[in-house]
Amino acid sequence: MIRMHKPAHPGEVLRDGVFSTGEVTVTDAAKALGVTRVALSRVLNGKSAVSAEMAVRLGKWLNTGAEIWLNMQTQYDLWRAEQTLKTTVKKIPKLVHADR
Repeated sequence: MIRMHKPAHPGEVLRDGVFSTGEVTVTDAAKALGVTRVALSRVLNGKSAVSAEMAVRLGKWLNTGAEIWLNMQTQYDLWRAEQTLKTTVKKIPKLVHADR
């Protein structure tokens, strides 16, 4: 099943939500999360994926649970894979079960 729209990278959601008002800085957030500023910036800019570890940290910090961040990352990764492999996947035949 090919998705018609590109899901947002979880870093984009985080950037446009938590950091959009300017009340929270990347430096302060990184410190609260126990990660480097560079690591958090890479996620916010879509250069790095949200790992399970980062999802746990974000879930605790934002009181959302880790699953939401991992699910967003999975949807983003799946969309990208489908786009990249679109031509290749079309060539893969469907498994046909022999009648018994």
